Amino acid sequence: MLIETNTFRTPFYPGQVGESSNSISTFTNHHGLCSVTFTLQLIGEVDQTALIMGLSCSGKLGMVFLIIINIIFMLLGLGLMIPGILVQVNVDIVNEKVMPLLNQLSLGGLTFGNAANGLSVTLIVLGTFILLVAGLGAFGACCKNRCMLVVYAIIVAIFWIAQIVIVILWFVMRDNLESEAKNQLISQLHNNYKNDDLTTHELSTAWNYLSMELQCCGVNAVTGATNDYDGSVWQAGTPSAQIPKACCGATVSDYTSYSNAACTDTVTSGFYTKGCYQAIYDKVMAYSNWFIGVGITLLVIETICVISVIFLVRESARTGIMV
Repeated sequence: MLIETNTFRTPFYPGQVGESSNSISTFTNHHGLCSVTFTLQLIGEVDQTALIMGLSCSGKLGMVFLIIINIIFMLLGLGLMIPGILVQVNVDIVNEKVMPLLNQLSLGGLTFGNAANGLSVTLIVLGTFILLVAGLGAFGACCKNRCMLVVYAIIVAIFWIAQIVIVILWFVMRDNLESEAKNQLISQLHNNYKNDDLTTHELSTAWNYLSMELQCCGVNAVTGATNDYDGSVWQAGTPSAQIPKACCGATVSDYTSYSNAACTDTVTSGFYTKGCYQAIYDKVMAYSNWFIGVGITLLVIETICVISVIFLVRESARTGIMV
């Protein structure tokens, strides 16, 4: 007698011939001519459930990761706001006395004065924007909201592209910008420096305040009696001094009575050796390491955020872990 064994995933009822384990029943039937053995195990649903559980687990981990990344993103936003606040507080360059000179310098229709005033505001606004975008990403991940995460990813991607474009433009135009700024400073010194005092001429006063506050002299570094002031309107009046008192350590309180012939007349000692262009450049670049560090970190974090959102959205399409 030949035997056929059939295995079915089916409920086991009392009175049936066979054994039941975990809803899988085995029956033995007898037939006379051939033997066919087959097993039908309906495990597809079990496998699919296990797969979904695994994907759901990875999706949840991805969301936790995205939330953590966006918290770091928020901190970077604060990292941009802090220099903006510091620039507002640190008024060595940007103050009402020096501003008339900065307003005479321009690039592409934008004066350096407006740029200096706007820089701190721009940093604060940019930092606030990053905080809001990071909040959107973190909130979207917490709420498992696909639409919010897609909008977040698009904003971050656009912001990432804008940063790359700005960096490229800066490296391409940097030398021209520096050369143009220095040429304009020399032109302003020659044409608009007329008096060595703090009252009679606005632009001359601006130059003197700039020299006192940044401890600099001229545009290029002064090394002796021959210097950038030689071509100025002030020197055309043949004064006895070769450089202003502002270059020699005079202050606002003693400017009128200050006297140091070895510095102002013969330029042999006591004068500031750093040019004002370099002093301004150093002042601006004092924040450069901070900006570079925050900028690079932003690019990396933004890349990770966009990739994470793409992964989560794809996983959600399979598992339904997001709404």
